[in-house]
Amino acid sequence: MNETDVERQRVLKARAAVLAREPEKSGAEGERIEIIEFLLADERYAIESVYIGEVYPLKNFTPLPCTPAFVLGVINMRGKILSVVDLRIFFDLPNRGLSDLNKVIILHDGGMEFGILADAIIAARWISRSSLFSSLPTLTEIRAEYLLGVTKERLVVLDGGKILSGPDIVVHEEV
Repeated sequence: MNETDVERQRVLKARAAVLAREPEKSGAEGERIEIIEFLLADERYAIESVYIGEVYPLKNFTPLPCTPAFVLGVINMRGKILSVVDLRIFFDLPNRGLSDLNKVIILHDGGMEFGILADAIIAARWISRSSLFSSLPTLTEIRAEYLLGVTKERLVVLDGGKILSGPDIVVHEEV
């Protein structure tokens, strides 16, 4: 090896050492959460991505008789039958009907899994947990119960854990 090759190897090893280092954790980094932002009745909502399995297009669903009005029905997602909840009805928001743009956000926490209807998916992004305010006066009582916080841009971040375990939203009825 000549001098140029030796220098090239030294530079490459130095670069590799820099790239191999663990990134430094800042205090604010630990407070960031990843969210999926979506529309419900022309309002922006979000849920932490740790509770979301996937987003599935609403193609066909089967309505279920003898269930609360907020239970849209069930869908067959690749052979798996999942119930779908319409949060617009549950939160008493204006219902604009269904369209080809509707998506089902599959929520799960290990013990419970179901879908929630979204009018449209906006984005997946990171926000700072410390940027969340506790509530807005315009939020109804039921929405405030399932609230994680509200950003200064008026994005309502819902608590996925409470939605998955909430006694008002989980239907445990037998005929």
